[in-house]
Amino acid sequence: MLITDEYMKQMILRTRGYTIVILKAAQNKGNPETEKIIWEHVRRNFSLREEGKLAIVCPIDDETEIKGIGIFSTSEEETKKIMDDDPAVKAGIFTYETHPCRSFPGDMLPK
Repeated sequence: MLITDEYMKQMILRTRGYTIVILKAAQNKGNPETEKIIWEHVRRNFSLREEGKLAIVCPIDDETEIKGIGIFSTSEEETKKIMDDDPAVKAGIFTYETHPCRSFPGDMLPK
């Protein structure tokens, strides 16, 4: 398929806004209640996915400070409100940063 300028202009109109969250380990990672709080964090992620607000969740389990990446279908402002209310963020187990982004036309995860 020849990718013309017209094709690209049409496809770019089909992009969609998202907010990426990068979840990082914080100071309280090792407190006695950590596992229980993280379990509730995961439960909340399931709820957010059911509500259509959290499109993709990717936990990261390596030796770096980054503990997960989430792609939210909400605005950056709403995503920050959601994350500020997260039990693990409130407990100081995780911190986060947000980045507004756009989809690339036609991108999706394979089923």
